[in-house]
Amino acid sequence: MTFARTPSRSTIRAAARGLCLAVLGIALASCAQRYGSLGDAKPHPGVSTAHRLPIHGIDVSKWQGKIDWAAVSDAGTQFAFIKATEGGDHVDTRFLENWYGAKNAGIPRGAYHFMFWCRPASQQAEWFKRNVPADPGAMPPVLDVEWNGESKLCPGKIPRDKALAMIRLMLEEMERHTGKRPIIYTDITFHQDVLEGALSEYPHWVRSTAAEPHQRYPERRWTMWQYTTTGRVPGIAGAVDRNAFYGSEEDWLRFLQHDCDIRFSACRESMRGS
Repeated sequence: MTFARTPSRSTIRAAARGLCLAVLGIALASCAQRYGSLGDAKPHPGVSTAHRLPIHGIDVSKWQGKIDWAAVSDAGTQFAFIKATEGGDHVDTRFLENWYGAKNAGIPRGAYHFMFWCRPASQQAEWFKRNVPADPGAMPPVLDVEWNGESKLCPGKIPRDKALAMIRLMLEEMERHTGKRPIIYTDITFHQDVLEGALSEYPHWVRSTAAEPHQRYPERRWTMWQYTTTGRVPGIAGAVDRNAFYGSEEDWLRFLQHDCDIRFSACRESMRGS
């Protein structure tokens, strides 16, 4: 004999979160208002611009320690990107904990892979596919491309054409695995060295913690903006990266529902072009 169980608080919270996403306007606006009021340890002038955008989230790794995802959700966090893999042999030790913790709290989340330039892209792609669940309900995956200047094993740069070839292979394999066109995360230096004028068919997530993106990436359309690395969010002890989505609440819901052209062009009209 089986008995119906009383829904857990996390289940109820996840259901409520889904309702929040389903209703345009008041619910999302309320979440954004609460989240935008949270402080940053080292704000810069562009933060006020970021806070005027309605959709905000975080990106995390093991360095954030144990995360209280229910508290993160209650604070109004609308998405989370979670570090999964790096190179061809490293898995973030808190990946699965964070992956399912965010899901159970009703927070849309995606996994990211940190590119290592001294390892074949094919090996890195296989490593990502082996360790990241192909969850149809997840957000698109992210490929984090930066120079590994602080790495003891691979601190040097590689030629632009080789870097682009590695990136393209990774993006294609990540899309094949998840069924979603990946997002490219990058910083100012790598963008100038490698990405300038390239890969415009992919959505970009840019890091700019001292100025607004159009000042650092003048020719780049961007979808996500990492505007501080010293954010504060309830449920996380210490600093956390905070990010904003460029678009309206309606754009965001379309993004979550993958209701965009495969090259993301259908969502671009209402997003920043320069």
